[in-house]
Amino acid sequence: MDPTFAILVFLIVVALAFDFLNGLHDAANSIATIVSTRVLSAKWAVIWAAFFNFIAFLFFGTHVAKMVGSGIVFPEIISDRVIFAALMGAISWNLVTWWAGIPSSSSHALIGGLVGAAVTKVGGLDAVKWAGLGKTAAGIVVSPTMGFVLALLLVLIVSWTFVKSSPFFADRVFRKLQFVSAALYSLGHGGNDAQKTMGIIAALLFAHGVTGQAGEIPFWVVITCQTAMGLGTLFGGWRIVHTMGSKITRLTPMQGFCAETGGAITLFLATHVGVPVSTTHTITGAIVGVGASRRVSAVRWGVAKDIVTAWIVTLPAAGITAAVFYYLGFWMK
Repeated sequence: MDPTFAILVFLIVVALAFDFLNGLHDAANSIATIVSTRVLSAKWAVIWAAFFNFIAFLFFGTHVAKMVGSGIVFPEIISDRVIFAALMGAISWNLVTWWAGIPSSSSHALIGGLVGAAVTKVGGLDAVKWAGLGKTAAGIVVSPTMGFVLALLLVLIVSWTFVKSSPFFADRVFRKLQFVSAALYSLGHGGNDAQKTMGIIAALLFAHGVTGQAGEIPFWVVITCQTAMGLGTLFGGWRIVHTMGSKITRLTPMQGFCAETGGAITLFLATHVGVPVSTTHTITGAIVGVGASRRVSAVRWGVAKDIVTAWIVTLPAAGITAAVFYYLGFWMK
């Protein structure tokens, strides 16, 4: 086998491993609320989420994939060694935060890894496309804020709508509606997150001359990435489910519906405009929003603060780790 082709296959496998870990790490984003409200058991919740993760490609384009593949760093800088370092930096950080039960961002770990590897290669910041990186970094603030505001508004709307209903009736209605909101959020998760790995593989294919232009996404890449993410979600991330579903604030079915729906709307908008946002940040902001709708003290702000700290650390931590792996990958071109 041609060594160059063997390295290409190896790196695609590593990228799909990241995609699988992304689903594993971020499974909690889709199912934490529906599990914590006891609408579904964890087993059936991950099956529900994985299915909608997989079919997300039927509803969204590839705008996010094109941003990751050609809008963060200059395509001509991409090489096997850069991709290897970026993926290993992101995977390493994901494993650390998954083991610790910290809902950090797989998306920003990948972006941080890609930037760290590219900057290490050229020895400076000339590798970075600042417009694309700026949009991604802005998502650290925008996506949880939008999730917070939308979830809070939804709580107010449904509270007024069901003000004369009995608690039993409202609980029964929202237990059913949570199936819909969880499905919508899982669609948004699969639509935004799987595309990040598509972008990495597309950049790799362009570097090898397999595709004619940066950001071109073959269909086999789309379907393979959606499958890998769906399988990862099936294996779940139970440590993070506990943090997201109960440590931040206690949720009722109505609040779970509002959090998932607010988060889903945020992800749909971000995916439509091609911004790679964090599903973790989005659902955390939404959960904090529904908790704060009861009273400010209903949110465990100490836990929320630790999560925000992890968000801030993710980009530089993954970038530094990727820089280390860039040097370890000296045997690649």
